Amino acid sequence: MASSHGHNGENEHSDFSDKLKHPFHELKEKLKDTHLHEELHDAKVSLIHKKHKLGKFANLFNPEHRHDEEHEKACDEKRNKIAEQHRFHSYFPERDGNLIKWYVDGRDYFWAVSEALEQAKETIYIADWWLSPELFLRRPPYYNQEWRLDRILKRRAEAGVKIFVIVYREVEAAVTCNSEHTKHALQSLCPKGSPGYGNITVMRHPDHNVLENAADMTFYWAHHEKFIVIDYAMAFIGGLDLCFGRWDDHQHILSDVHPEGVANEIWPGQDFNNNRVMDFKNVQDWKQNELSKADYGRMPWHDVAMGLIGPCVYDIAEHFVLRWNFIKRDKYKRDDRFDWLMLRGREGEDEDLIGVQRPKHPVGEYVLHPLTPIETKNLDNRGTLRAQIVRSSADWSSGILTDHTIQNAYSDVIRNAQHYVYIENQFFITATGDQQSPIHNTIGRAIVDACVRAGKEGRKFRVIIIIPAIPGFAGDLRDDAATGTRAIMDYQYKSICRGEHSIFEQIRAQGVDPVDHIFIFNLRSYDRLNKTPAIKRQEEESGVKYQEVQRAEAEEVMGEGIHGSADVEGERDEHMGKKEDQKENEENTKSKDAMRRFEEARKDSQKTKSASSVAHHAMANTGKLSDEPWDGEPKEEVDNWIQEELYIHAKLLIVDDRIVICGSSNLNDRSQLGNHDSELSIVMEDTDKVQSVMDGQPFEAGRHAATLRRYLWREHLGLLPPQPHDASDDPNAQPPGENSPNDIWDKDDSYKFVEDPMSDKVWDMWTSNATTNTEVFRHLFHADPDDNVKTFDDYNTFLPPKGVKAGHIFDRFLPPEDIRKKLDQVKGHLVWMPLDYLKDSDMAETGLQVNSWTESVYT
Repeated sequence: MASSHGHNGENEHSDFSDKLKHPFHELKEKLKDTHLHEELHDAKVSLIHKKHKLGKFANLFNPEHRHDEEHEKACDEKRNKIAEQHRFHSYFPERDGNLIKWYVDGRDYFWAVSEALEQAKETIYIADWWLSPELFLRRPPYYNQEWRLDRILKRRAEAGVKIFVIVYREVEAAVTCNSEHTKHALQSLCPKGSPGYGNITVMRHPDHNVLENAADMTFYWAHHEKFIVIDYAMAFIGGLDLCFGRWDDHQHILSDVHPEGVANEIWPGQDFNNNRVMDFKNVQDWKQNELSKADYGRMPWHDVAMGLIGPCVYDIAEHFVLRWNFIKRDKYKRDDRFDWLMLRGREGEDEDLIGVQRPKHPVGEYVLHPLTPIETKNLDNRGTLRAQIVRSSADWSSGILTDHTIQNAYSDVIRNAQHYVYIENQFFITATGDQQSPIHNTIGRAIVDACVRAGKEGRKFRVIIIIPAIPGFAGDLRDDAATGTRAIMDYQYKSICRGEHSIFEQIRAQGVDPVDHIFIFNLRSYDRLNKTPAIKRQEEESGVKYQEVQRAEAEEVMGEGIHGSADVEGERDEHMGKKEDQKENEENTKSKDAMRRFEEARKDSQKTKSASSVAHHAMANTGKLSDEPWDGEPKEEVDNWIQEELYIHAKLLIVDDRIVICGSSNLNDRSQLGNHDSELSIVMEDTDKVQSVMDGQPFEAGRHAATLRRYLWREHLGLLPPQPHDASDDPNAQPPGENSPNDIWDKDDSYKFVEDPMSDKVWDMWTSNATTNTEVFRHLFHADPDDNVKTFDDYNTFLPPKGVKAGHIFDRFLPPEDIRKKLDQVKGHLVWMPLDYLKDSDMAETGLQVNSWTESVYT
């Protein structure tokens, strides 16, 4: 009995202790299967989420907060060990068996993308700096309305395709791309209750919400990548965003005035743009156009991209998944609209490599991609290219330690070049060592090393660089407002040829003459505005300016309203909502009335002899410009000639007809350091060798590099024919595949002519074209910048007075026939870069725009 009593006493004591420790245990058990229990649990989870939100403020004092816990350190070390095994210290390996196709300029690229998107079955990933939902991927827009980007994505979403989009969230005060509109416009395509609802998801990053993410806000740096992955079977990567201003063809047209009818316009609304005259404005109002086509030409756009099938598609997709999961963690961790993406091949212990996290109370699902097994994607042994993905990425952009493998690749490939280095880039800012602060990337040192080695060995060696004459920012270079633009130009000149640490002076210091090896060019295009006397008469009789007509046309082809009044989240941007809908209807009525009055003023006998563009005469087999008809008096034509820099936006390196690097990365610190802008590029070398010639000797070239270089050089030399807008029969405008290889355009002697990149005949044509073109643009237009402008005072005689429209004929009293004969001499688009421009002036005075706080933004 005693023992029994003692045992019971112990139980009673134990029960009492448990009740003290868990006073609400019995209550919890009673509530376990009730709604109140669920509500209490949800309230607890909500409080935990709130606590973690508040806890993020502590990260202000811990910049390593994503790399200081043991599991984070282990993941960083795992990534590092993977990278140590690979060339350039890239996380991604070299992979054989890729089929890769090059695309030159927007016409071919956008057409190919439209075909590829239309074939999507499972998933579409898009990462862009800027995405314009209303972009037409085929032209003219009036006749290709089903090929507007948003309509393609809407069709695919309704067919069940899951679409994931990541766009850069801009700082509104500095950049005008309006990612809010991108998000709302895309997410409104498939409203609740419609087919495709929930199939389009858009993330914007970085976060600018101080209360949510104070420690991780990034104002200086941008997500600059431009790539697409479709069904884990095909990818596109390069310099082209899916946005306004990028569509162009090889003749690089400036004029878009159509007396025969505005339905023939190529660039509607804000797609017609000239950054040098006026930057994009109010891009959420995508029909609006502030720049009059009757008075200005557009800024033409040169770009290069790649399409691929093969094993590297997986690597591009993995990078997207990492970025998606990082943004989920950084911005949307407690948002059930966004799921975590798991990746086949990175499951279990390796899911940390792609940023998957497993919090105790997860919000959002965990979805495995690709949706069907990777073995069904047919990625192996698709082609002959050995390729490798490299990137600029870091803690702020993807949650990893700094990765600057694009810079590693550029430096290594250039340093080991034997014959030539060919660069097309939007910028050229680089250092030769550690003495050029604030510039820190050292690609310039690799160029110095390659030139000095060739010079001392007595070997013919060239570095050919093509960059824009002026960065693409609005403003007269004489104005104080252009100080930032001039600062970029100043850093470029100091990188190239000004100062003892410049590339030129570092080569010269070692007894080698840099002018024997380094050659720098810009591109420039001309055209004629087709503002004929008939159009002027229509304006006078109708009381409607042509600019109003072009807006009305934009309304017609871009305003048919597949956007709802709000996106699926109930959010809207400024052009949405009931009031704006009403206003838009009023504007539509006014626009249609203006177009009607303008068309009624057209005479039945009115026929247009003059072409909407004459830019094609810079290309091959197009006859003489001087034979072009003009409707009106010859002197009226003088006012309509225009020129503009051909903006190089490509990010391309070709070395020795064997290696190509292409992607989103500019040649500057922003793109190359890794911890600034995020970038993605691909290094390619073809194992399919073709018998060629190098410096007069037999040479085995890589097919991919050699054919791309020959194609680009002939475009710039004017040896290719102009392109029609319709690309349906052009293999170069098809997605990559065994049945659609690049048409290398070997139909005439020009293909053989440019075979040897070191040929004296080729070089003579290259430099003589550049010299003639430079002189013609100087004589007729006083094109800015120019070697004759060495000080700001020189501008007083070189440029017309302020207020005169940019890009027009300088001397309006020149005989019309003289202008035509001069322009007959222009072949291709090459011009010399003016290396003496403002060399005797301080280009960018230190002040509010340029100082120690802002200088890294410009480099």
